Amino acid sequence: MSRRNNFIQRSLTGTLSFFKESVFADEYATKEGFLQSLDPRIKVITFVLFILAILFTQSMAISLYLYAVCLILAYFSKISIGFFLKRTWIFIPLFSLFIAIPALFSVFTPGEALFTIHVIGVQLIITRPGLWVAALFVTRVIASVSFAVLLSLTTRHFALLKVLRIFGIPQIFVMTLGMCYRYVYLFLEVIENTYLAIKSRVGPRLRCKQGQQIVAWNIAALWHRSYHLNEAVYKAMLSRGYTGEPALLDDFKTKIRDWIWLILTAISFVTLVYLSAKLR
Repeated sequence: MSRRNNFIQRSLTGTLSFFKESVFADEYATKEGFLQSLDPRIKVITFVLFILAILFTQSMAISLYLYAVCLILAYFSKISIGFFLKRTWIFIPLFSLFIAIPALFSVFTPGEALFTIHVIGVQLIITRPGLWVAALFVTRVIASVSFAVLLSLTTRHFALLKVLRIFGIPQIFVMTLGMCYRYVYLFLEVIENTYLAIKSRVGPRLRCKQGQQIVAWNIAALWHRSYHLNEAVYKAMLSRGYTGEPALLDDFKTKIRDWIWLILTAISFVTLVYLSAKLR
């Protein structure tokens, strides 16, 4: 029983720590790196162009090239490559890998057979077109996710919300996103503190019925706390003049390097789209 509880504790603590580091790595946005020095508006535009180039291309080489560009930008933005790879290779890319697995087989993607797998008396044939489609899909997902994560790591949260409003994203969407970002950390802290409180008061051994009662009580208590916190936060925001628009003390300022970066990115985007069309 103690081993199982230790496993649950380690899993819960590790998961919470991972989410905290993933969502709240704001220290990277304050470093003096290349991307951090760019105007957030220009940076968002250029990253959208990179992602669009990934979505338009049907070339594995172009996808890998853009992924290499992303890693180079992360390096010059003073982001640890190990930290960056852990944040970009978990969840979405791995999930996309499982999605792409059926495309490997001749049932879904007919073509030239590469090799055959026998599973429980069933013959599965992996085809060359299927392998290419699956690899291209996973590569495009990894590259797209990497650029999105790099943008969030190198841009302050409030600046990114302000850019979204400048580009015409609806206010209710931006406000909801901002509130979720603020209070997901509080939610994680509540989970961690609740588990610690239960363990310190109940001990390592817990009967099934007693555990169900504790979980039900904590769900009710969390709902009650959330309701009162919602009211208190709303009144506090209104008393401070909040209107739904993200406010920053510093206004965005575009420099020469920003325009140069935008022009180079636009030229690269047109070139890559042209090459992708030629390679089809």
